[in-house]
Amino acid sequence: MTLAGKTILMSGGSRGIGLAIALRAARDGANIALMAKTDTPHPKLDGTVHSAAAEIEAAGGRALPIVGDVRNDDDITAAVLKTHGEFGGIDIVVNNASVIDLSGSLALAAKKYDLMQDVNVRGTFMLSRAAVPILKDAENPHILSLSPPLNITPRWLGAHTGYTLAKYGMTMATLGMAAEFAKDGIAANTLWPETTIATAAVQFALGGDRMMKVSRTPEVYADAAYEVLTRPAREYTGQTLIVEQVLRDAGVTDFSRYAATPGTPDHELFPDIFL
Repeated sequence: MTLAGKTILMSGGSRGIGLAIALRAARDGANIALMAKTDTPHPKLDGTVHSAAAEIEAAGGRALPIVGDVRNDDDITAAVLKTHGEFGGIDIVVNNASVIDLSGSLALAAKKYDLMQDVNVRGTFMLSRAAVPILKDAENPHILSLSPPLNITPRWLGAHTGYTLAKYGMTMATLGMAAEFAKDGIAANTLWPETTIATAAVQFALGGDRMMKVSRTPEVYADAAYEVLTRPAREYTGQTLIVEQVLRDAGVTDFSRYAATPGTPDHELFPDIFL
């Protein structure tokens, strides 16, 4: 199975992991609708929804840039309707939009707590829910959320409680939909990496250039997402998947090509904060 002719609706995707997933699908000739706020360039971050769309087209896919905010219900409805109208259906929803703040509970601003809940949890739930009636008509429908497996050890619950709640909320919403819509043949899974990924979030929130050097590239995430999204939906749902294990199951044994700094051995890469 390939993603040729399949239609993906993704939240975010102007850069980083989301864009890498979109470009991997585009190489098959997929249709990708990106719903993101980045209408104009950010002073510190590369990419807009329009530049991402141009890259998708150049890679062989069809792109639909949609300027919208996953926190806004009208924007979500419009994105679903525009995607369906442009491409004739929706086969896949990728919940990529996410906000990170690793502050402790006393230092975390209330507005930032609310933002993480609104984008990560509510956005995942609302976008997925809005697409379900159309996903039901797809041949191999998938929902994929970029969130970690549930790990309730004090180490992770206590390290950055606000962010942990938001990411685990994404996972719980996804697993809930997997159970709720299994009878309709809609797969819903989460996907998370063993190591940090060289993205703007890692650079600005986790440790700058030093952390970027000991991370893997977004392409490792994209290749694993591709493996998930091409699996039979009725047989592959309700799982909290790990990027590298998905690729190992697909026969990948050498991950050196994914090192952000060529030549960095696997044991020197920085482990992800939820595993």
